[in-house]
Amino acid sequence: MTGTATDTAPSGAATDPLVLVGVVVGAHGVRGGVRIKSFTEEPAAIGRYRPLLDGAGRAVELRVVGEVKGALIATIKGLADRDAVEALRGTRLFVPRSALPPPDEEEFYHADLIGLAAETADGTPLGRVVAVANHGAGDMLEVQPATGPAIVVPFTRAAVPLVDLVGRRLVVDPPAGLLGPPGPDDGLPDDGADEREDAP
Repeated sequence: MTGTATDTAPSGAATDPLVLVGVVVGAHGVRGGVRIKSFTEEPAAIGRYRPLLDGAGRAVELRVVGEVKGALIATIKGLADRDAVEALRGTRLFVPRSALPPPDEEEFYHADLIGLAAETADGTPLGRVVAVANHGAGDMLEVQPATGPAIVVPFTRAAVPLVDLVGRRLVVDPPAGLLGPPGPDDGLPDDGADEREDAP
């Protein structure tokens, strides 16, 4: 249910956050080649985004020239030797949210979700979304209440039936036990009723 560009960084305009699209993972060769780990759906698309910015907001002119296993090979304007490239190892690369294409239906960029107010269907506030993670079992929202530990919510249509980007909120239908101790009926066998499938 979420887009592929992940993570955000503060930007000068709160309405146009920066979205992480790649990171410099090292040098390639001795003439200024750079290995880039791309987080865009089509890895080479990172070279088409303008402006591309580092974490300090400086423009980075990137040109993709090839691909190796797990990374792209690129050049960065102004870098011509291996030492200069190695100094950038770990540099994260961002684009303004407005530069990204619209997500498909039922998909959301992480940057759009972070900061949303989370509440239950009856309007009870749960906190705000502070992170989106995926450890292999699907996207999870980390919701930070005003007090207490964070709540981790599976980002499925069943658990999050409403995402209101205009209203800057989402509704959580918490799975049993998420917000408190399990009830007496939790864990009973399924009654065979059909359930709405979650969006991918």
